[in-house]
Amino acid sequence: MTTQVDNVHIQGNEHWTKKGDAKLFLWEKRRAQNSQERGTILFVHGSSMASQPTFDLQVPGRPSAMDYFVGQGFDTWSVDMEGYGRSSKDRGVDATISEGADDLAAASDYIFKTRKNAGPLLVYGISSGALRAAMFAQRHPERVKRLALDAHVYTGEGSPTLVERKKRLPELLKTKRRPIDRKFVRSIFERDHPGTADDDVIEAFATHILELDDSIPNGTYIDMCNYLPVVDPTKITVPTIIMRGEYDGIASFKDLLNFFEKLPNPDKTFSVMPGIAHASFQQKNYQIAYHVLQSFFTQPEPIYSTYKAGDAAKH
Repeated sequence: MTTQVDNVHIQGNEHWTKKGDAKLFLWEKRRAQNSQERGTILFVHGSSMASQPTFDLQVPGRPSAMDYFVGQGFDTWSVDMEGYGRSSKDRGVDATISEGADDLAAASDYIFKTRKNAGPLLVYGISSGALRAAMFAQRHPERVKRLALDAHVYTGEGSPTLVERKKRLPELLKTKRRPIDRKFVRSIFERDHPGTADDDVIEAFATHILELDDSIPNGTYIDMCNYLPVVDPTKITVPTIIMRGEYDGIASFKDLLNFFEKLPNPDKTFSVMPGIAHASFQQKNYQIAYHVLQSFFTQPEPIYSTYKAGDAAKH
């Protein structure tokens, strides 16, 4: 598939790799080879849809996330977790947060083998994708240059979304997958603060999601109801940004600030995105999310002083 942004043709490339017996689908969009090189982004999707609807949604008049960041000089990749989209769905896995981190390890192996000098990666995850990305960074810090966690959750304390989700836990535990339909997709945009996304975007999003999946795994929902916290912020050593939509109900400010405080790397940022609810890249204010993410991914590396105790006495 080829898209056009600002008169620039952007070619999408399909890739496949293996995680054990499972096939994982990867989608790549690359910058023009004579453009500025700013690094390689790996986008990580959430609980309820595959990667392409989330990161390469084609709606007239607004660039997809992948198209936008290619235009800014980045190479971009996304991967369907096992159980989603075009990846394997026949092994009966729960598609837990931990299994998703394994998918990211397999995907990053493939990216590094396929594209020279692709790593370390700039990693962005949204919702349960943020948890997957955080666990991946916790396990493989050498593979991650910068980590962006959007619609992230730590312990779940103060989350109205998880309060409602836990009411469905007995139902979720009875099966490994749950059906989805257009009404379900619309509910994502109605639960926190209706009106933050345009109807044509919601409809396009739902159409693309349902072209790939009519059911999705329950694993991440169960993890977020029963097993939080699933990642340890004290063990995430890479530069990290927490991106929190003003109206997002998946985590309270207090919960996220507690996580943020425990991150050991001083190169860390907490960004509140005004006018945004849960699905940042499908919101009316998606350009704020793009700007926040681009700013973090292009932030200069810090220069530290070599000053030592006693140096002042020499002058």
